[in-house]
Amino acid sequence: MQRILITGGAGFIGSHLCEKLLNEGNEVISLDNYFTGNKNNIRHLHANPYFEMVRHDITRDFYAEVDQIYNLACPASPVHYQYNPIKTIKTSVMGSINVLGLAKRMRAKVLQASTSEVYGDPEVHPQVEAYWGNVNPIGIRSCYDEGKRCAETLFMDYHRQNRVRIKIVRIFNTYGPRMQPDDGRVVSNFIIQALQNKDITIYGDGSQTRSFQYVDDLVNGIVKFMDTPDEFTGPVNIGNPDEFTIKQLAELVIRLTGTQSKIIYKPLPENDPLQRKPDISLIKSIIDWEPTIQLEDGLKETISYFKNVLKL
Repeated sequence: MQRILITGGAGFIGSHLCEKLLNEGNEVISLDNYFTGNKNNIRHLHANPYFEMVRHDITRDFYAEVDQIYNLACPASPVHYQYNPIKTIKTSVMGSINVLGLAKRMRAKVLQASTSEVYGDPEVHPQVEAYWGNVNPIGIRSCYDEGKRCAETLFMDYHRQNRVRIKIVRIFNTYGPRMQPDDGRVVSNFIIQALQNKDITIYGDGSQTRSFQYVDDLVNGIVKFMDTPDEFTGPVNIGNPDEFTIKQLAELVIRLTGTQSKIIYKPLPENDPLQRKPDISLIKSIIDWEPTIQLEDGLKETISYFKNVLKL
């Protein structure tokens, strides 16, 4: 048994990670300020004597005796991280400083949940870890993109200067149960619109591409990567390399929901990337992992979840 701290533990991904690590016999502390996290995501874990829930904002110091830290704290959808961009970048930068300080004191291993957004609107396709990215440092998405890039810098500097044991994963588009209905990400947007028989809104002409990873695949990957030897820090891409256009996703959601919704088109938002696809050769060479859940199967589970949320 290890004592594990998960910042952002009540969030979409964090709650699934709490569940998995508890099931593997660990003691888990979920730390969340509930800006985008939701207590309902972890309510079913309360009866477990090895689970602890703490309301706390990681931009302030936090002290606990832990063996591992997963740093997932940060709003991840444009709607939420643009709502308070200064708070968003503080969460990435000050939050990283705080978890790294804790890891240094406790000699704990710490994993940073970075993002494919560090690649910006990429000029290299698919994206490999050696690519430095094409990011606008002063755009409306910069609070998230540059915050995560700075967090990676902090992790590497704490590792080089203070020998903190770190792991960095760059997470590509992830979806599944416990996403928020109003989080503004494309999968949840399309499903909610379809279930309510509203027009499905595509921004741009729908030819831009994304790769969609089911949350169970992601959680399995990051836990396996955390357990690799300390010598390899990352960063590593973790995502599903199957690439779909946004229009293909909309058409698949329409078919799976049986909705009467029609597709409408609106202008593409500023700095929205036109391509996104991970090269996962590196992580596959390190651990026995690759995504196994196909988009259609994952969407069925996610649609079922949102039907329950909407009480349909």
